[in-house]
Amino acid sequence: MVGPKAKRLAALHLIEKHEVSERRASKVLGLPRSTKRYKSHPRDEEALVKRIKELANRHRRFGLPRLHYLLKREGLVRSKDRTERVYRKLGLQLSKRRRKKMISVTRVPFEKAKRPHEIWSFDFVSDRTESNRRLRCLTIVDDCTKKTPGIFASYSITSKDLISYFESLSSLPSKLRCDNGPEMTSREFLDWAHRRKIEIEYIQPGKPIQNAFIESFNSRFRDECLNEELFFDLEDASKKIERWRRYYNEKRPHSSIGNKTPAEYEKDFSK
Repeated sequence: MVGPKAKRLAALHLIEKHEVSERRASKVLGLPRSTKRYKSHPRDEEALVKRIKELANRHRRFGLPRLHYLLKREGLVRSKDRTERVYRKLGLQLSKRRRKKMISVTRVPFEKAKRPHEIWSFDFVSDRTESNRRLRCLTIVDDCTKKTPGIFASYSITSKDLISYFESLSSLPSKLRCDNGPEMTSREFLDWAHRRKIEIEYIQPGKPIQNAFIESFNSRFRDECLNEELFFDLEDASKKIERWRRYYNEKRPHSSIGNKTPAEYEKDFSK
């Protein structure tokens, strides 16, 4: 089907080359004369283009949905179509990072968190410093609010380090969900949890998908922080990871909680 733009060009050709009147050309082409006379008035999108470039550069792993949300929050756009048009024109589409496929498994129907600080999931993520020393990170996420109470980075983490870090936090949950690693199943950790009246819920061995909230968080943590930063030593890594953690809690919108930040969702939940 021929669109209005093509018909306007055809009408202009008839008028200029064959000396046909505008009325006649419009009638032959089935083109309303008002459409023939229409002149586009392109928007000044300099501010939008500049801002979307700044956001895409700052949040290098944010795709169209999150960039649109940030722009809409700032009042620069209303329609997602406009954001998408500029986004594609600038060639900002992300290339997907391939990951190894996991075997399909049946999830164990664990209890879902109904309030903040009810269930925390935690795990370990590994990386390396520029001096090629192994860096280990303890990651924690609140299953209800998606807020991360803390991320602990060290060259190695024992069960004693695990206990010490949990004790340093301002609050503790009713339940901790984790895998069957040696730190989580040690007698010291279990004794500590018993004294603190914290229930430990273990997922099945070899099935990390059963701990979906922390797996999802770890994916974002690796994609947006570990893969984007260079760590020169432990102190440098701790500072950069803590900066990202604060950003994740206070600035980063989360689609599963209505595009609110975890801090906003926790605050609204307590009202």
